[in-house]
Amino acid sequence: MTFQIKILGNNSAIPAHDRNQSAQLIQLDSQYVLIDCGEGTQIQLARQNIKTGRIKTILISHLHGDHYFGLIGLISTMHLFNRKNPLNIFGPPPLQKILELQLEASETRLSFPLHFVPLSHTGIREIYSEDQFSIQAFPLKHGIACYGFLVKEKPKQWRINKDVLPEGMKIQEMLVLKNGHNVLNDQGEIKYSLQEYTLPPRPQRSYAYCSDTSYSESIIPFIRGVDILYHEATFTKDMKDRAALTHHSTAAEAATIAKLAEVKSLLLGHYSTRYKDPIPLLEEAKTIFFESYLSLEGETIYLAE
Repeated sequence: MTFQIKILGNNSAIPAHDRNQSAQLIQLDSQYVLIDCGEGTQIQLARQNIKTGRIKTILISHLHGDHYFGLIGLISTMHLFNRKNPLNIFGPPPLQKILELQLEASETRLSFPLHFVPLSHTGIREIYSEDQFSIQAFPLKHGIACYGFLVKEKPKQWRINKDVLPEGMKIQEMLVLKNGHNVLNDQGEIKYSLQEYTLPPRPQRSYAYCSDTSYSESIIPFIRGVDILYHEATFTKDMKDRAALTHHSTAAEAATIAKLAEVKSLLLGHYSTRYKDPIPLLEEAKTIFFESYLSLEGETIYLAE
């Protein structure tokens, strides 16, 4: 399964320094999931030749404008393109009223069904599921209700070891092995053992999105061991007091979370406009967690199998 992340925006508060506000597109084979939708997101989608009609699900982390002010524009464009397929939107409960008011004020009757699912739970909860992946949401520590998201592949099948594949093994028997069971004969004895004729399933790939949030170790159980953690890094550590006041994190704090959660790599984002060049944020994070990287607008990140 193709699993990739397209960075559409990585700045906080306002567009600045040729950086747009928060938005990412997750591609899982033919499924497109949009996470956050800052102002101008649909322009970013067009620049990357992404058809809005392919987006099936939108996740809105919270209701600060830099994370959702582009949403009604995107919905309007989908309507103007005469979209017919349903659109799923997950977000804080007040977002439903906001969208309804905007559509009512413009006397717009959408050409497609819009399904809104409110997020108001504690802990971690599965909110969406497809054959090959699921999405879970969990609360972050911010000034208003805010959610992080975990996109994770479902357990994969065992792989037939073609190097030892015996002649005459039936397709139905291969399916039994792929599902993690020994093949038995009519007497209930092992005919083909799982250990002998298969290779272990490939690891489940995973991506966690955490923006916006103060430093909070409470999220560690939810993101432990993920392949890529996106964690906001609005400020450098000399601005720690400012970060705490505004319910944001420093690059050092993001790196500390990544280290404690034993993730494979850390992706920094949500840069303050005070940083024309975000390199100081990266340098700070690398002193704590070496596998730290900057999210770069227009970049596509691939999760290899």
